[in-house]
This record gives sequence, C-alpha cells and structure tokens, in this order.
Amino acid sequence: MNITIIGTGLIGASMALDLKQRGFARHITGVDKSPAHLQKALQLGLIQSAMTLEAAVAQSDIIVVATPVDSLTELVPQVLSLVNEKQVVLDVGSTKKAVLDAVKKHPRRGRFVATHPMAGTEYSGPEAAISNLFVGKCCVLSDIHESDADALGICQKLYASLGMHTTTLDGEAHDLHVAYVSHISHIASFALALTVLEKERDENRIFELASGGFQSTVRLAKSNADTWVPIFRQNRDHVLDVLDEFINTISRFRTLLIKRDFQTFETLIRQANDIRRILH
Repeated sequence: MNITIIGTGLIGASMALDLKQRGFARHITGVDKSPAHLQKALQLGLIQSAMTLEAAVAQSDIIVVATPVDSLTELVPQVLSLVNEKQVVLDVGSTKKAVLDAVKKHPRRGRFVATHPMAGTEYSGPEAAISNLFVGKCCVLSDIHESDADALGICQKLYASLGMHTTTLDGEAHDLHVAYVSHISHIASFALALTVLEKERDENRIFELASGGFQSTVRLAKSNADTWVPIFRQNRDHVLDVLDEFINTISRFRTLLIKRDFQTFETLIRQANDIRRILH
C-alpha cells in the first residue's frame, strides 16, 4: 500500500512509523503545512517522501488526514474531491460530528471512513512519534453505514496492523462519550496546572515536591493548545455539560471540607474507587 499522511504530528507520525515497520505500507508520503515538520519526519525516517497535497493523493491507495480538527471540515472534502473510486480517505480526529456533516453530501462520501484512534501522549510534533503507540488501544469508527464496504474493510485492516481493536459509534454519540472520558480530563489537568502555578510561585518547590500522583494528574496539561482548542471549540456543548457536573462535584467536596464532614468524604472516595472495576 502507498499511504499519504497529511499532518506529521504525534498521531500521524506514529502511524507512519508503525505502518512501515509492520509491513502494511510500502511507501509513506508526508504532507504538512510546516516545512520544518516535513524535514524532521524525513530525517527521522518516518516518511519516505514529501509532496504537495495533490501530488501525494494522486499516487496513494490510502490518505490519512491527521491535522487539527478545525481543519478537517475543509480538508477532508478537498481530499475526497481528488480521489477515485478505489482510494480510501480516513481522518483521525478527536471529534466526529463536524467532519461527518461536512462530507455528508459529497459525491465520494463512500470513500471516507471517520475514525478516532484513542491513543496519544502529551507531546507533539514528528519527534514525538512512538512505536507501538496504538497497540491494545481502541479505535472508534463512526457512521460506517455511509462508507463503502471495501473502504471500511481496508480501514479495519490498517488498524488491525497497528494492533488496535475497533468499535463503532455514530458521530453524535462519539462526541458525547469522548467528552466524558477524554476531553474533561484535559480541562481538569489544565486547571490543576494553572492552580498550582498560581498558588505555588516557587518553581523549585514544584519540581522537588511533585509526587507521582501530581505528575500523572497534570501530565495532560503539557498537551498542545493548537490541538486542544479546536477540539473544545467543536465539542463545546458536550464539554460544557460534563464540565458543569465536574464543577458540581468539586463544589461538593469543598462543602464537605468546610463542614468537616469527613465521613461523607470517605463515602465519596470509596464510591470513586469503583472506577477500579472498570479500569482494572
């Protein structure tokens, strides 16, 4: 397979790395608006060539669009307008409804598969590429009834080669559920980092005293704003809904501390411990 990766950031570059190493891709071409990213991806051997969008699409079997989600509503229809009835286009965006709406009436809609590989780190750029990033993780495929059967099959084989298992959700359900399990986690991490930076002005103390718990909780606060602001913009309503519930829960803990009601505090902690049953 000849594969084009549009967007050589963490996800696109990590896909390029493993698709080549695992033998799924014969040749990988990179497309990126950043010449520096393309040059770095070439130097690291993540891609074998760099081309313009039109030239890359013309010689590819699969085109993976791995750019920030606010670009997908224009870029995916543009790519679809360049492909034939045998090529496959997929995106890897963390929101799905907006891009699905953008391609709904496109004459080549069947060649597109909307996907979200649920994997990543807090780092960005081609130098952040990690081998085996996707192994054992879940990839969500959305509105698969709108995709051609052969395009869907090729997409499933691609993710299987990366070691992922797949599940299906419609676009609206996807955006709702990822607001609960992914997007709110990032907002909480950003908020905690800002709180600590505001209250603890001694940076050496943060460095010296930060334990494993703090490190793991604020890890996501290192994430790239260029990636996450578009996600929050597109999934605003669902994120607001879960954020309201999160604020209510934080306020409840605050009230318990004010009232010195540590018995109820203990009860809530034990209820929260039930997450072990799900995330064992």
